[in-house]
Amino acid sequence: MFGFINVKKPKGITSFDVIYKLRKILKIKKIGHSGTLDPLASGVLPIAVGGATRLIEYLSDDKKYVATIKFGQSSTTYDEEGEKTEFVEPDFTEADLLGALEDFQGPILQKPPAYSAIKIGGQKLYNLARKGAQMPEVAKREVTVHDIKLLGFQSGQAEIEVHCSAGTYIRSIANDIGEKLGCGAYLADLSRTSAGRFEIEDTVEIEDVSEGSILNPLDVLVLPRYELSEEEFLRVKNGNFIKLEARLEEKFQAGTKISLAYLNKLAAIGVVFYNEAGIIIKVEKGVSVE
Repeated sequence: MFGFINVKKPKGITSFDVIYKLRKILKIKKIGHSGTLDPLASGVLPIAVGGATRLIEYLSDDKKYVATIKFGQSSTTYDEEGEKTEFVEPDFTEADLLGALEDFQGPILQKPPAYSAIKIGGQKLYNLARKGAQMPEVAKREVTVHDIKLLGFQSGQAEIEVHCSAGTYIRSIANDIGEKLGCGAYLADLSRTSAGRFEIEDTVEIEDVSEGSILNPLDVLVLPRYELSEEEFLRVKNGNFIKLEARLEEKFQAGTKISLAYLNKLAAIGVVFYNEAGIIIKVEKGVSVE
């Protein structure tokens, strides 16, 4: 088995729980996932099967979420699970909320939640927080919010849609919006609606996963694609470089990573180089199909 599965993660279990269940269903140990979802979150969880686990780094980092934010209280975990502060009656308008959302558009510096999987000194932050240990100072990280929209606002809560880069904590956005509006807020619900080319409408429930659910990597990797001839395929299979025609120079710039395909199957990931021989593609990562 080799490829990706677009799994719909339910609320209440960890991303690793999904892996554990799928190993039993597919009877294969080599399974991984891209982009961890917290237990309280649901939605798109890209799963790599077999040798495709080595291709996770070539998936798109962009993700979309629909989040519900509750106003009036802050949370130690920035979400429903944590201890809440005393309630403060929200006193802002929809226009105020829209103005606050604008501040989270584009590149932003974001402080990760204390309850997160980020490692400091070899220990995950959530382990330190649960032990009651003194929390180390966590530096803010730059992430990119490509777009943030207000989908609905009533009864002290809002529903927003966020299109962002990898590493963005929606919990932190919820908390920071509450701080800006002066009443506190936390993430009440979260659904990932897309991750790269994996869309929520195409997801498969865990119990419905089968070998037939596995997607061709060529359909989900966002790299440019180059079709190999039989001769080129044999060279690539043996780890050798291939030479490109000069006419392809505009299409494949130096340093570009490429999906090398043969008969609609991924043969390898290649990288474009220019040298005295002209334009060549070197194999960066061969594919092991199981």
